[in-house]
Amino acid sequence: MTDTSTETAVRFRSDMTVELVKHNAADSDVLWAARVSTAGEQSIDELAKDPERSKGLINFLMRDRHGSPFEHNSMTFLISAPIFVFREFMRHRVGWSYNEESGRYRELQPVFYVPDESRKLVQEGRPGKYVFVEGTPAQQELTGRVMQDSYRQAYEAYQEMLAAGVAREVARSVLPVGLYSSMYATCNARSLMHFIGLRTQHELAKVPSFPQREIEMVGEKMEAEWAKLMPLTHAAFNANGRIAP
Repeated sequence: MTDTSTETAVRFRSDMTVELVKHNAADSDVLWAARVSTAGEQSIDELAKDPERSKGLINFLMRDRHGSPFEHNSMTFLISAPIFVFREFMRHRVGWSYNEESGRYRELQPVFYVPDESRKLVQEGRPGKYVFVEGTPAQQELTGRVMQDSYRQAYEAYQEMLAAGVAREVARSVLPVGLYSSMYATCNARSLMHFIGLRTQHELAKVPSFPQREIEMVGEKMEAEWAKLMPLTHAAFNANGRIAP
C-alpha cells in the first residue's frame, strides 16, 4: 500500500478496501432452496441440519448448473476504489444493487490512485493476445510523478471552481477517474460467482479471464469474505472450474 500526504492534503493510495458490512448467507440457504422441489414446506428443516452432510448436493447443483438455489442469500459490501474500477464493476447488473458516493451532494475528497511497484505497467502483444510485464524503474518513476502532478492540478482546479461558487456537480467534471470513490454493493452468491469468474484469475478456472488488476484486487477481497460465509459453496465453485451455475 502507498499512502503519501502532501502539503495540499492530496493523498495517494494503491490499495482497494472491501468491508463486509451486512450478510444473510450460509450454505444451508442453498440446501433448503434446492430441496423445496422434492420436500415442499419440509425443506425448512434443513436450517437445523449440518450443511456438511449435504455438501454432495451443493456440488451437484454447481456441477450441473442448477443456479437458482444459490440466489437465496445476501451480502452487502462497502468498497473503496478508484472511479475507473466502479465503471467496470457496474457492468455487472443482474443480481446486484449499488449506491455510490455522489459528487453532486458532497465535496469529493482528494484521494487518488497511484500504482505501487507490484503493478505491471507495460502491455505487450496485439489486442486479444497480450500480456502485461514489469515496468522499468524509469517507467515506474514516470508513472508516479506524472499521475501525482496531474491529480494535484485537477484538484486545485476543482477547489478553485468551488471557491468561486460553481456548483459541485459542474466542478467535479475536472476530476480524473483515478479519484477514489466509495459505494455499497449488494449481491447474492450466484451473482458474486459470475463477478469472480470474470474479474479474477485463478489456476482452477476452466475459462481463463484477463481482468484489470485493480478490479481483480476488489474481487479477491470479496471472495475471501464470501468463502468464510459459505465454505461448501465456495469449495464447489472451485472444484467445478470456477464457473457460476
